[in-house]
Amino acid sequence: MEQPNQIAMRVSVVSIGINLLLSLFKLTAGIFGHSGAMISDAVHSASDVFSSFVVIIGVRVAGKTSDKEHPYGHDRMECVASIILAVTLMATGVLIGITGIKKIVLGNINTELLPNGFAFFAAVLSIGVKEWMYWYTKAAAKKIHSGALLADAWHHRSDALSSVGAMVGIAGARLGIPVLDSIASLVICGFVVKAAVDIFLDATDKMVDKSCDDETVKKMQNLVISIMGVKRIDDIRTRMFGTKIYVDIEISAEGNLELIKSHEIAENVHLSIEQMFPAVKHCMVHVNPLLETLEKEEMYL
Repeated sequence: MEQPNQIAMRVSVVSIGINLLLSLFKLTAGIFGHSGAMISDAVHSASDVFSSFVVIIGVRVAGKTSDKEHPYGHDRMECVASIILAVTLMATGVLIGITGIKKIVLGNINTELLPNGFAFFAAVLSIGVKEWMYWYTKAAAKKIHSGALLADAWHHRSDALSSVGAMVGIAGARLGIPVLDSIASLVICGFVVKAAVDIFLDATDKMVDKSCDDETVKKMQNLVISIMGVKRIDDIRTRMFGTKIYVDIEISAEGNLELIKSHEIAENVHLSIEQMFPAVKHCMVHVNPLLETLEKEEMYL
């Protein structure tokens, strides 16, 4: 069975290979198909190679084992990679929007040399390939809970949207209404910027120890209270550490239990949480004596 790091590496290598081939094809189509939009799209695809390298570096560093200087591991480095990718994705979206506005303001009509069918075909092919890469990378990101890989998936989606703009621009130029390219660019800008903001906020939440979702906490509580010896849950706290979860639980057990029995209950809670919730990196359990039990015992003394 592939480890999360291996899955991320495999997907990133596939992304790099496809992006390089697609960039060369788009560049050729742009030159011979007389399409400036397609040449710009080729540059965009080439920039996605950078994103894949950031993912590789981020996942590798995040996967390093704990050491003396980093006793809690390096999981947050993947969040750093996600933030870098979110910023570059934001820059891409803004650049697409600025380019569209400039074309509307300055005009973008060149009747001397219209794009041909080769450029249009390249745009359609690019949309299909990049959309497939988006779903392929997104599925892997969800499987291993990788924010960096999800950000890279959105880079593929932004490239697909960029190709949509190129396709609309080529079609518009051939129909005599090149402004369609600029309008499409503004719409694409909105989608890409929103994706960048969502990825950035998710990464920063994981950097500042945000708690995990209420549904997961509720499932943890139901599991803990079902364990033999646990009489009550006094407190439960969770925090996101990169893509991992740390859990701190306080439970109450019978007040007259021997230390070894209390430890056994705590260990059962600890192991159950870590086994049932793979994203949990560590669960710390503290056992409190149930005060009602001790008060009842004192009444009979």
